[in-house]
Amino acid sequence: MKPHDLQINPLSAERSIGAILVDTGKLTLDDAERILRAQKEHGLRFGEAAIQLGLVTRADMELALASQYDYPYLLQTENGEVAAELIAAYEPFSPQVEALRGLRSQLMLRWFTGEEERRTLAIASPARGDGRSYLAANLAVVFSQLGEHTLLIDADLRNPRQHELFKLDNQRGLSSLLSGRGELGMIERIPSFVDLSVLSAGPIPPNPQELLGRPAFSRLLAEMVREYDVVIIDTPAAADYADVQTIAVRASGALLLARSSSTRVSEFRELSKTLAQSGVAMVGSVLNDPLPVKNPSRKP
Repeated sequence: MKPHDLQINPLSAERSIGAILVDTGKLTLDDAERILRAQKEHGLRFGEAAIQLGLVTRADMELALASQYDYPYLLQTENGEVAAELIAAYEPFSPQVEALRGLRSQLMLRWFTGEEERRTLAIASPARGDGRSYLAANLAVVFSQLGEHTLLIDADLRNPRQHELFKLDNQRGLSSLLSGRGELGMIERIPSFVDLSVLSAGPIPPNPQELLGRPAFSRLLAEMVREYDVVIIDTPAAADYADVQTIAVRASGALLLARSSSTRVSEFRELSKTLAQSGVAMVGSVLNDPLPVKNPSRKP
């Protein structure tokens, strides 16, 4: 067999850190040989030798290691693939993302247990600026990193944000589907995260509540739970619009969000009471603290 006849199937062989760095363009084959020599001479690990030689950065090594363990994330650049607010995509080892993973674990134990009726979850809060879109987007990323086939739906047909966070075209989306002017093919896969898809809100309609109340929305969710393991739904501010109740009833469950510096306790209690009276399961509550390294608090 000639050397160029040898082919390795990356799906059937575990790739080394060196192979990943070469495949991603961080190293040349000559660089890899230099590292292997230094590794042998000094008794170092491949990554340690590569960093000592100045051929890769520690961030490059962390990214390659994450790839080796099927834990995708992105390096922050000036024109990133997604918005900087998606900390789960860019800062997977930060305390904030560790808190998100803790929340994910709670949700896996208490709500996303495999049954179809427990695969959809609405993220709800009283006011604009509470951080619903931020939480929904980052939760979708961490679920996809776990290998859960995840869909994020932007059902905020008033002030949609998910297309901005994921840098998507918002000319078509949920509003198009519900008005009969779209098809499921407009759900977009996020290339950097194999198990993540997003359905943006689409053009802002004149009748959001009526669209969300149509049977088409229930049919859409029923179809999505057969396709996805986790369906997370971003919603509008509950204190301003009645859309949240309509969405949460169809999702069956809701995760309530409060912002420590601004959410009124009376509005939060009223939202919880209203949703519970409508038959929505109150899956938990999260405190979104604007201070840098605060963990979300959770109540089962």
